[in-house]
Amino acid sequence: MSKETTFSKEIIIVTETDEKGIIIFANDDFCKVSGYLLCELVGKPHNLVRHEDMPKEVFRNLWETIKSGKIWKGIVKNKTKDGGFYWVNATVYSSQNVNGELRYISVRVKPTQEEILNATKLYLK
Repeated sequence: MSKETTFSKEIIIVTETDEKGIIIFANDDFCKVSGYLLCELVGKPHNLVRHEDMPKEVFRNLWETIKSGKIWKGIVKNKTKDGGFYWVNATVYSSQNVNGELRYISVRVKPTQEEILNATKLYLK
């Protein structure tokens, strides 16, 4: 069984990707929780941290939502560099850089135990 990484409620995990989901920014909290160095993340697809327990339909819904300009919110199980996992309460939305290029911002915080339990039950279906 893989090891769960937990973090405090003061941690705010932030990443920014280009329109294709390639990481262009990750804050220190993301690096700390995921176990990756920034240089290992930038230029890589964000699904690098996608945990195999997560249904593909969740990410299909996420992409449909944010590509339509809406905000997506959900509980996500991510994979750490060492093969462990961590849960996040994610909010993902589109933005533009100064050149008008589309970007996606993801802000994640610690979910409650109830949110994790509900997500676990939902994702087993």
